[in-house]
Amino acid sequence: MEKVLAEVLPRYLDQPCGGPHCPPHPHQAHLEPWQLWVQAGKGEWRPGQARVASGLSSRGSQRSLRCPLQSCFAVVLGGPEETQQLLENKFDYIFFTGSPRVGKIIMAAAAKHLTPVTLELGGKNPCYVDDDCDPQTVANRVVWFRCFNTGQTCVAPDYVLCSRETQERLLPTMQSAITRFYGEDPKSSPDLGRIIGEKQFRRLQGLLGCGHVAIGGQSDESERYIAPTVLVDVQETEPVMQEEIFGPILPIVNVRSLDEAVDFITRREKPLALYAFSNNSQVIKRVLTGTSSGGFCGNDGFMHMTLTTLPFGGVGASGMGRYHGKFSFDTFSHHRACLLRAPGMEKIYAIRYPPYSPRNQRLLLAAMETRSCSCTLL
Repeated sequence: MEKVLAEVLPRYLDQPCGGPHCPPHPHQAHLEPWQLWVQAGKGEWRPGQARVASGLSSRGSQRSLRCPLQSCFAVVLGGPEETQQLLENKFDYIFFTGSPRVGKIIMAAAAKHLTPVTLELGGKNPCYVDDDCDPQTVANRVVWFRCFNTGQTCVAPDYVLCSRETQERLLPTMQSAITRFYGEDPKSSPDLGRIIGEKQFRRLQGLLGCGHVAIGGQSDESERYIAPTVLVDVQETEPVMQEEIFGPILPIVNVRSLDEAVDFITRREKPLALYAFSNNSQVIKRVLTGTSSGGFCGNDGFMHMTLTTLPFGGVGASGMGRYHGKFSFDTFSHHRACLLRAPGMEKIYAIRYPPYSPRNQRLLLAAMETRSCSCTLL
C-alpha cells in the first residue's frame, strides 16, 4: 500500500487527459468495495481517458483482487487508515460508497480541495405493503431482495410497514418463499451466502434479540451464518430500527393506515430506496408522491437500479449525486461551455462597446429579449 501511495499514485495524478468539450474529471478517487464496482454492472466505467485511483474501503475482498486494467487504475487496498492517506492527495472527483458517518469524513476531506463528490450512503429502506395485495407475490419478491447477497446490499428493504392483518397473511407466505428458495435447511443451501466478517456477524446476531422472531433466527458463528429471519412486535426504539441492518433480517412494523405509513417514513431520514406493494395504483402513487427517497420501485424489489436508463443515487442522508449509464458519463465529466467565434464582423459587434447611444441600447435590449434567436452579440 505504501508503495502505491508513494510511487504509483503520483504517476496517475500527473497525467493529462480528456477532450476539450466534455472532458472527464481526469483524476478520481473511488472508495468502494471492488466487487460492487466491477461485477455489479453499475455503469461506472469512466468516459474519455479518465485516470482513476480506486481505493477499497473494506478489507473483505483483498485475498482475490486482481485489477484488470493496471494501465488505467492505481488500486489501494485498505481501510480507514489507507483511506485517510489517500484523501490527503488532491483529486478532481471523489466517489464513495458506505455509511453516512464515513460519508461526512469523505466530504470534509474533499472540501479542503473544493473537490466535488458523489456519495452513495446507507440507510433504512422502507417497504410498505397494502392490505390490497397478493401476499404470496409480495412474499416472493420481498424475501428474494431482502436475502439477495445475504441482505448485504444498500438497496435491500430494511423494514416492512403493514397492518397487523396483512402481517398475518404475509408470515406463512414468507416462510413458504424461504423454503422454496433455500430448502428446509437454508444453512445448507448453495444459494444463501454468509456474512462478510466477524464484526458484522456479531452485530447482526445482536439484532436477533429485537422484537420477537417469527421466522428463522438461527445463527452459527463458526460459519458466520444468519438464517433468513423475520421479526414482529418490533419497537421503533430498538436497535434493529435505529441502524441499517445489512443482513438477512427483516422487521415488520404495524401501521393502521396508508397515511400513518407515509408519516412514519417522512419522519425519518430520506432513504436510498423505497418500496410499495399494492394492487391499487393510487396507493402506489400516494406513497411515491408523499415521500422522498433516492429511488422508488412499486410492486417489485431493487430492479430500478438495474436499468441504465434510470439514475441511481441518494438524497439527503442517503447520499448525493447520481450515476448508471449516461448518468455516469454526465457525473464523471465536466460539461464545459465552449463558444468559438470568427475573428471578423467587428463592426456588428461594436454596438457592445461604450459610449452607449440610445440606438445601440435599443439594439442590445432587442438582442437580449429575443428568445427564439441564438444571438451572441454580448
